Amino acid sequence: EGAELATGGSRRGIVVSTLAEARFFAAGGFDDILYAFPVPAWRLPECSALAQHLQAFQLLVDSPQGLELLRQNPLPGGKRWLVWLKLDCGNGRGRGSSPLQIPLEVWGGRVGIRPTDPEALALARSIAQGSPEVVTLVGVYAHCGNTYGCQDIPAIQGVARDTTAAVLNFVTA
Repeated sequence: EGAELATGGSRRGIVVSTLAEARFFAAGGFDDILYAFPVPAWRLPECSALAQHLQAFQLLVDSPQGLELLRQNPLPGGKRWLVWLKLDCGNGRGRGSSPLQIPLEVWGGRVGIRPTDPEALALARSIAQGSPEVVTLVGVYAHCGNTYGCQDIPAIQGVARDTTAAVLNFVTA
């Protein structure tokens, strides 16, 4: 009910952090869902099923390996993988522990690529220009997880300003 209220009844444009949530909302009639975690290879079949079922099932990509995984596993029926480039704008996820308690050797140890990393622009270009019939770049995505430790509103606003500036600088580049 909360998600329906949050979407104004459209049941579109929601973000989930687990595939269990994605399945739950898909079963409830939501058809535009972003899975806000770079898909590990062992979860790809489940993501493929959701992408085939929903009008728009979107994923995060934060590495050339993640992009290649999608390219090597095209969706049937002319559907495309819809991806967002995941930027790490300072939230530091992956610096020691997995956010979902997935073993680091499976998870890869990070969530996002730094927007100042030269590989980030190369990855964005590769997603956008590499195989548009298989993978479509929707946009860039940043999560301000570094606000979790903030003690007051000005600190949260500072993180938001820094993240916004980093994303806008990256998009401009």
